[in-house]
Amino acid sequence: MKTYEVLLASDPSNSFRCTKAANSLDINVEKKLTHHLKVEADIVSDFNIGLILGASGSGKTTLAKKIYGDNCFKELLDSEKPIIDQFPEQMSYEDCVSNLNAIGLTHVPCWIRPAKTLSNGQKVRAECALLISKNTQENIVIDEWTSVVDRTVAKVMSHCVSKYARRQKAKIVLLSCHYDVLEWLNPDWVIDCNLQTFTDRRLLCQTFKRTEQLVFEIKEVERNTWKNFSKYHYLSERLPGGLIKTYGLFHEENQIGFQCFANYVPHKKGTKMIMHSNRTVVHPDYAGFGLGIKLINESSFLMHQKGYEIQAKFSSLPVYKAMSKQSCWKQSSTNRDFRINIGKKMDRKKGFRMDITTYSFKFLPKEFEKEKK
Repeated sequence: MKTYEVLLASDPSNSFRCTKAANSLDINVEKKLTHHLKVEADIVSDFNIGLILGASGSGKTTLAKKIYGDNCFKELLDSEKPIIDQFPEQMSYEDCVSNLNAIGLTHVPCWIRPAKTLSNGQKVRAECALLISKNTQENIVIDEWTSVVDRTVAKVMSHCVSKYARRQKAKIVLLSCHYDVLEWLNPDWVIDCNLQTFTDRRLLCQTFKRTEQLVFEIKEVERNTWKNFSKYHYLSERLPGGLIKTYGLFHEENQIGFQCFANYVPHKKGTKMIMHSNRTVVHPDYAGFGLGIKLINESSFLMHQKGYEIQAKFSSLPVYKAMSKQSCWKQSSTNRDFRINIGKKMDRKKGFRMDITTYSFKFLPKEFEKEKK
């Protein structure tokens, strides 16, 4: 244990208005303009997540600078460059993608456009992935953790960064004025600047279970809600033609996801109509919770209950990896397809994109029911 001490003091102003304000309450000006923070803590023993909590003015930032140096808050993110181009040159493309996906930044267009165009939450995730990639031997200190996002997104982000830090064996220290992230971060230690206390959770966090749960709901929606999610889809901004069924993923009253089922093959009389799962999108702010595969599974079972046979065919490698881990999906084939570029001449050079790998799966409702029990 080591004692850390911070003294914040401001010189009182002798102006007429300041003097008048002070005299109106008969306060001890010098005492009120002084904040003394003193805490004993073990932040040296091995850890992955450290959390410094406290209200504005409680000394969080000053304490962090005292411990980790005045330059501890590194800003590596270049706002003009895409995040995918900002990782160390020695990192492979696959490692860059792995880091971005692990931190919950799964939306490919976010990787390739200037960082200044990202949302606040996306910027924080990008900065975190970049810091870990470039500072594997140092403590990574991030100020104002989740202060610029809504509280549900803050919890999702905290859950992601906690998993990420432990997987990467990084040491991340987060500063926050919000106590609601504590459960979702499950930190190894906590310094509370308001209470001036230190809590060692290194043993507790190994078996800790959250008491708070986020509840999501799936229900049928109008197809026009796709316009709010189409820009996040990896392949197409259009819904399939013909017969389709559409579902939404909701948190409270907010739709945060979209799922479509479409009939691609002619229906033979006396057999179940085949509907294909596609256009699965979860808003990027909620990425990293595994909601995409849950949305696919739950809505596929709802479609099964309506009497349909459910299949899926797609080219997304992350979706393939997620489905491969599900007992309720059986892979039926892997194919290399030709894809036609609409509006171009149909010759080999311009009319087709070759070597597009697609993955086909069949939904097994009985296996899904077994998992639910």
